[in-house]
Parts: sequence; structure tokens; C-alpha cells
Amino acid sequence: MTFPLAFLQNFGMFEMILLGGLGLLLFGKRLPEVGRSLGRSIVEFKKGLKGVEDEVEEASTPRKLEGSATEAKAGPQ
Repeated sequence: MTFPLAFLQNFGMFEMILLGGLGLLLFGKRLPEVGRSLGRSIVEFKKGLKGVEDEVEEASTPRKLEGSATEAKAGPQ
């Protein structure tokens, strides 16, 4: 089986410097703005993921019915 992104596992110092330099050349003065935007995107993604997890958890837990069978058998006191 081949892994198309297997080359991303072996980052050395040279590769990190090369990618940093490439990012600096491409984004230049906008680099802080791009970083902020990326950070906000990650936060929004995590919020959305948390919302989905909560919905799945809520849907998978059994709900308690309001008029349970034991209360109906006991009758009014």
C-alpha cells in the first residue's frame, strides 16, 4: 500500500527552514494576518466539531419519558 503523503513524516531542519522561507516569500508582510486567520479557522473548526460531538452524544443517550410506567401504576395519592 502506498501513502501519498508519506514524505511529510520525515521533516528535518532543512525542510522546515525551506518551508518557512517559502512562506515568508509568498506572504511577506501579510504573514501575521494569515496566521491569525488560520488560528481563527482552527478555533471555529473545533467549535463545530464539539457541536457535532454533543449532538451525537445527545442522540445516542436514551431519553427518560415524562410519564414513566411506575408513576402511572402508582396512581394519585
